Amino acid sequence: MDPVIVAGAGPTGLALALALARRDVPVILLDEAEVLGDADGLRRARTAVLGPATTALVERLGFATLRQEATTLASWRTLRRRAEVLRVDFGADTAQAPVHIAQHRLERGLRDALLTCGSVRIVAGCRVDAVEQDTRGVSVHTRGAHDTWWRGSFLVGCDGSRSTVRKLLGVRFPGRTAVDRYAVVVLRTELPEPGVSLLHRDPPGTPAGQEITARPLPDGMWRLDWLLPPQGRQLTSDALVERLRAALTAWAGQVVPYELIGSAEYPVHQRLARRWRVGRAFLAGDAAHLMGALGAQSVEEGLRDAENLAWKLALAWHDGASKLLLNSYEAERRGAVGARLRATDQVLPLLRASGAWQSVRQTLLSGSARGQAELLTDSHLGRGASATSEVYGRSPLSLPAPRVGAGGKTANPSPAAGCDTPIGGVISDVPVTAMDGTVGRLRDRLGRGLVVLLVAPGTGVWESRHWLTAGLMPRLASAVAALPTRAELLVTETYPGATAHSVLLIRPDGRLVTAMIGCRPAELYSYADLARGGPPMAAGEALQDDDSDGPDGPDAADDGGTGSSNRTGRRERGGQGHGGGRSGGGAAGRRVGGPVR
Repeated sequence: MDPVIVAGAGPTGLALALALARRDVPVILLDEAEVLGDADGLRRARTAVLGPATTALVERLGFATLRQEATTLASWRTLRRRAEVLRVDFGADTAQAPVHIAQHRLERGLRDALLTCGSVRIVAGCRVDAVEQDTRGVSVHTRGAHDTWWRGSFLVGCDGSRSTVRKLLGVRFPGRTAVDRYAVVVLRTELPEPGVSLLHRDPPGTPAGQEITARPLPDGMWRLDWLLPPQGRQLTSDALVERLRAALTAWAGQVVPYELIGSAEYPVHQRLARRWRVGRAFLAGDAAHLMGALGAQSVEEGLRDAENLAWKLALAWHDGASKLLLNSYEAERRGAVGARLRATDQVLPLLRASGAWQSVRQTLLSGSARGQAELLTDSHLGRGASATSEVYGRSPLSLPAPRVGAGGKTANPSPAAGCDTPIGGVISDVPVTAMDGTVGRLRDRLGRGLVVLLVAPGTGVWESRHWLTAGLMPRLASAVAALPTRAELLVTETYPGATAHSVLLIRPDGRLVTAMIGCRPAELYSYADLARGGPPMAAGEALQDDDSDGPDGPDAADDGGTGSSNRTGRRERGGQGHGGGRSGGGAAGRRVGGPVR
């Protein structure tokens, strides 16, 4: 098998390469930059808010010091003038709180972890300019430091909003430009309530309609964002300092001493690629979506893309995959991101409308106003993963949602058996015990294969050798060993909403497949087979996506051009693609990290 080619070494590309390498898949990571990393990242004021599940993912990938290099948020406040309209406290369990980290630190941590993976070759200073596919793989041509062809089993474009891979694949990128416009600064200062993020609408002493967000960073630093008029002139340095001093006065009662570290002004866009898969090529991160309005965190969504795609490509690389499995990436991730974009489009005019904030405090408990405030909070915190459960519940890898028949009876019962987590939802992080007696957290065991979790109260009292041969364990262990794909059996004392002897089947990305009472081997096998998308395709069968008629059409160019080539695998019908002619799956193509000569 040829390696997987990843184009782009931003957070999404680095995380995807790491996730694949952790599953023993060789990777070629291509990037245009001569030297990877943003040495001046803090001055560029790029940061990211990561939710608890995404933070656990990054730590699993090898960035063990993430929480030491980030700020764990204690609370979130929404203010209007001098009144607090919403407060969210994250409690004493810091593992369940979001973290805020400078993007260059996140990239450095992922890159350092990647350097310890021998199955990854990082190639800097080269730009993708041609892509060709055939039935056995994909060939990518680069220019720059390496003017050559590379042979891979799959290609993933993680190369940003102006993605060359997306243009070469002929995929349209529709959406809206400059939905919002922000000025942002990073400064070192002392503000009240360290560790508390806030959104302040109409601060005292400022013109009506101002909106300021403050998020803490390590070492006494803060990131501040101002919402600017969409069509206004660029903010001068004097005007920015004036806004900064007014904000400090509103929060601290005076202009407290500060050191300005960096500043930027940027528009945010909302775009969604029409297709996220074309044959053996995929899109992820900003190459597939832009969702900056309302503070939504594109970095976290990109990391979720990487987590979702990595286990599916790894399964395809090691054992083969069905078309259903690979198509499920677009169905799940594009569906989830699209749902958030639609929700933002619906609520944004209400939040920006004159008078909307005047009434939000009085009607906070009403459905519409509370929903608007919660969406705003979720977007700024990078939360909202639970809102995608319905999308994942409709995934090709899930059973259909329950249907209500005549007389109100359920025609298609839900497979969950008293578990609080919905089908397709993100699992709760509970203490677990492995078969070798190792004790840890459930999220720490995710990533490499399916997880079968048995809820067995009392097992924490006894050593594992006492209950490994008791009750359901022997039969369940045999059933897990016979599953059609790799799976690990874990035990927990309790799980929210689950009764004793409940068995949960969990995907490598932490999504619930099903929950049942007791051990029914045939049923467990069928669910595991569903989670992997069914049996893999036969050798030699064309690995094509559902829409095999070609790219989105002659108007597929976007962002000002189509790139220098548009050879994207259309030759695969005749088997005469350049990649097939040069490597043909031979020894040169199999060489990990090596170009096709």
